[in-house]
Parts: sequence; C-alpha cells; structure tokens
Amino acid sequence: MSEVQSPTTELAAQYGTQVASDLERNATEQARVSADLEALQEQLHALQRDHHVLVNVQQALGSSSVEVTAPAVPHQASATPQRGKAKKAAAAPAAKKAAPKKTPVKASDVKAAKSASRSAAQPSLVDLVRDHLEQAGEPLSAAEITTALAKAHPDRSIKTTVVRTTVENLVAKSHAQRAKQGSSVFYTAAAPSQPKAAAAS
Repeated sequence: MSEVQSPTTELAAQYGTQVASDLERNATEQARVSADLEALQEQLHALQRDHHVLVNVQQALGSSSVEVTAPAVPHQASATPQRGKAKKAAAAPAAKKAAPKKTPVKASDVKAAKSASRSAAQPSLVDLVRDHLEQAGEPLSAAEITTALAKAHPDRSIKTTVVRTTVENLVAKSHAQRAKQGSSVFYTAAAPSQPKAAAAS
C-alpha cells in the first residue's frame, strides 16, 4: 500500500506547489492592475476638475456660445443601433432648450477656480515614489515608503500593495533597484547613469 500512496503524495505535493505559485502570480497581477486602475482614475478625476474650471472660466469670459460637454465615461463598449442614435440626437436639442441659463461667474470666482485647478494637479503615485526613493538615499521597504508618503500626503489614500506594485514597475524600467535581505525586500533609486549604460550594452 505504501508504494501506491508515495507517488500519489508526490503528485499532490507538485500540484500544491503549482497552485500556490499560480495564486501568488494572480495576486501580483491583481495588484498591478489595481495600481494601474487607481492611477487612471486619478487622471480622470483631475481632468474632470480641470474641465469644470475651464467651463467656469469660459462663462466668465462671456464665450458661452460654444458649448463643450464632458464625454460620458463608458462602462462597456457596445454597438448602439442607428435608430437609438437618431432618438438621442433628436432629444438633445430639446434638452438644451429646457436647460436653465447659468448665472455669470464673477472675476473672484475665476481666480478661485484657477487656484483650485493648480492644487488639483497632483503628482502621480509613480512620481511620488520615485522622488521619495531619490531623496531617501537608503534602502526602503514598500511599507516604509507607504508610511512616509501617507504622512506627506494625508489627503491621498496610499496603500502598501499599490506602492509595492508601483516600485516593482520602477525596477522593471530600471528606475529603481531591488535588494533582498532574508524575507524582506528593500528598494533604492537607480543611479542616473545605469539606464544609459544598460541601453548602451
């Protein structure tokens, strides 16, 4: 009986190792996609804020004859029948006529809108992580980077998993270096000459 059980146990162990490896790869990929999605959402929110500010400035300048509407964010790409498009096009002029006129914006509101636009243009998480590594000048873990950035930017929600994925992307692009000490991983900023040397080789 022991001879029959031994190959079965080895096979189960191999499958267990493979499944654990696949799970780890899946979790890493989920973290990467989540980081990309969060970065895109930040860009979208910044663009929407800028659009609102620009509309207010346009109205303040009195050039409201040209209307530019923000495009709707598509949830899913789908082919719309031509009849549906015609109905929407017919309904659009009626909606414009029914819309109430907006009150003119004061000059003080324009200044406030411009300052809000400048404050809304925040650096991306990639820039924050890269700058922090360059300023630190010493190896840092993903948790240490997250803690420092969370203190420096309390208005932003910064997660360790997203920071880890971001810094791993920097390593892949030769903008940072990874060093393993036991079970811990530490990151440092890459020397400026390294990417050039790598490209030359």
